[in-house]
Amino acid sequence: MAMTLTSHLVRPPAHVLDVLRLPHRTGQRSPALEDRSDIDGRVFVVQRAGAVGVGLFLLTFGILGAAGGVGFLSTHGERHLGMSSNGLLATLSLVVAAVLLGAASRGPRLASTVMIVLGVLFLLSGLLGLAVLRTSVNLLAFRLSNVAFSAGVGLPLLLLGAYGRLTGNLPADSPYAHPHVRVDEPRDLPSGPEEVAAEAAMREAEIAVVQHYATEDQQRRVLAMATARTRAGRRRIWLAFDEAAA
Repeated sequence: MAMTLTSHLVRPPAHVLDVLRLPHRTGQRSPALEDRSDIDGRVFVVQRAGAVGVGLFLLTFGILGAAGGVGFLSTHGERHLGMSSNGLLATLSLVVAAVLLGAASRGPRLASTVMIVLGVLFLLSGLLGLAVLRTSVNLLAFRLSNVAFSAGVGLPLLLLGAYGRLTGNLPADSPYAHPHVRVDEPRDLPSGPEEVAAEAAMREAEIAVVQHYATEDQQRRVLAMATARTRAGRRRIWLAFDEAAA
C-alpha cells in the first residue's frame, strides 16, 4: 500500500496540474486579404490604380527622356511633357516606374507601402531641386515645372498609399483593420469566493505533492482529485473534503 501511494505521489497523473495552465490564444490563419469576402475591396483598387497610373506616366516620361539624347549629367535638359529631363533623370524615372508597376502587380499592400515611401522621396526631391535651380549641381536638370511635378506627384502618392490604412479608426471591413484575437476561456472557472479559495488551496496542494512536502490531508485530496477529468469535478471533490472536515 505504501509503495502504491508513493508511486502516485512521485508520478502524478498528467491532468493534476491542469488548474495551473493558462488559456491560450487560438485562431486560424486567415486567407489572403485580397481573397476575403468580408473586406472592402475598394481600398485595394484605389491603391493599385494609383501605383499603376503614376508608374505609367513616369515610364512614358523616362522613355522620352532617354530617347532625347541629352547628356547623362547635363544641367540643361530637354523638355518632355512640360518638364526638363536629362539622362540621369530619365533613368531614375524608369527605375521608379518599374518599382511602382512591380509593386502593383505583387499586391496592393506592397503597392501601398511603396507609394508612401516614394511619396516622401518625391517631396524631398522637389525641395532639393528647388534649392539647386540654376546652379552647377543641378544634376537632374530640374526646372520649376519639375519641382511642381515632384510636389504634385509626391503628395498624391502619400495620400493613395495611406488611403484606408493610416487612420486611428479603421472600419471593421477595412483590409488593414487588425482583427481581435479570440481568447478561449475555460467554462468551469470558479463562480464564488468559496470556489476561488478552493482553487488556491488545490493549487497549493498539487504543488506540494509534486515537490514532496505535502501533508497527509493534501496527499489524500490530490489522489482523490486524480479520478476527476474536469476542473469543476476536481473542485467538487476538494469541497467535499472541506464539508466532511467541517
